[in-house]
Amino acid sequence: MGDYMIDIDFGTLIKSVKECETKYVEGVVSQVIGLTIEVKGIKAFVEEVCIIYNEKNNPIPCEVVGFKQDDVILMPLGELVGISPGCKVVPTGRPLSVKCSNELLGKILDGLGNSLTGDNVDKGVYYRLDTEPPDPLKRRRITEVIGTGVRAIDGFLTCGEGQRIGIFAGSGVGKSTTLGMIAREAKADVNVIALIGERGREVRDFLEKDLGEEGMKKSVIVCATSDKPALVRLKGAFTATAIAEYFRDKGKKVILMMDSVTRFAMAQREVGLAIGEPPATKGYTPSVFAKLPRLMERAGMSDKGSITAFYTVLVDGDDFNEPIADAVRGILDGHIVLSRELAGKNHYPAIDILSSISRLMSEIADDDHKKAAGLARDLLATYKNNEDLINIGAYAKGSNKKVDAAIAYNDILNSYLKQGIKEVTTFNENIDKLKKMFNGG
Repeated sequence: MGDYMIDIDFGTLIKSVKECETKYVEGVVSQVIGLTIEVKGIKAFVEEVCIIYNEKNNPIPCEVVGFKQDDVILMPLGELVGISPGCKVVPTGRPLSVKCSNELLGKILDGLGNSLTGDNVDKGVYYRLDTEPPDPLKRRRITEVIGTGVRAIDGFLTCGEGQRIGIFAGSGVGKSTTLGMIAREAKADVNVIALIGERGREVRDFLEKDLGEEGMKKSVIVCATSDKPALVRLKGAFTATAIAEYFRDKGKKVILMMDSVTRFAMAQREVGLAIGEPPATKGYTPSVFAKLPRLMERAGMSDKGSITAFYTVLVDGDDFNEPIADAVRGILDGHIVLSRELAGKNHYPAIDILSSISRLMSEIADDDHKKAAGLARDLLATYKNNEDLINIGAYAKGSNKKVDAAIAYNDILNSYLKQGIKEVTTFNENIDKLKKMFNGG
């Protein structure tokens, strides 16, 4: 060999080696406790996806949810079948994301954004599931009405483009049916519908009976049924929101529907309890009340497009002041209450006008509309306050002009508020009918 001199500064070399970040490319499962998996030998960040290879070398995706000293705590995005101590774990270095494109329209996806019918999106852009809400100073103000096709909502609870509103009800009162009516008739470019924690039987019922073929053409369905792991149900809500954000960023008018946000909260409670969070209000962990605004604030107006959001809230025991209902009501721009009493009278949609409110109606509805809606509300309230006297025949006609008017208009107003599932009405038709009710039309 020739006489070559290699000038090496060993001090600099040693310093560089010491400053190098150590990367652990593979770890092993150390134990499984309940819904969590503890892994030794890797370094990963919260929300990073890791792959566990079970005894049959089948990959099981998991997500990092916490740490315990030097161990990483994972929760599965699949079933914990065949996992044993020593199974190989490989971090991917990335969080969950969903591939978005116009090809999603008409598709049914699972909670992680994969097609349930096998026809995955070939081309598209990836959107992270958990992103920041739009800058509040860049949000456009809500000034335009968005028609829902539901007379009770258009007439008394007028919604604006970019508004976020909750539909509150107990079980079996008609939340899904009301959502289906809005999805079919609302004037939007795209519907993104998230079915979170629902019964498997209800999914096909909603698609075929409530949504229908016409509604499906402009919709993307994200489905994470109640049998799926808690983390998948949780991610289903974020997947739907990310897809809605993609279409909003393209300047589209998007409607996002989530049924139900209560199941989302329950899934987050399962995750929180599994990793050791202390239960707070009614067993819900603090992270539940931190996640709710983070999820819902992502909807609304941006500087490009809009997401008008409808979130259903399943109230336990018809208690409208239970923790999740109370928290959601404080975040959203209005609430629609469905009444079991009205449903029992075959009054559908069972919207309790007097208990419901749209916080933006006063800003977006015209003066004649607001006047007619206010007068109708007054008559409904008067009738309700005197209903017992009227029903037992104790009220004498002519005793009170206001009560007389309430009795005269009661059947007319209830006829306006009742609507068949397939009954199609436009926003302008709904408002004209309400106005004419009081001016001899």
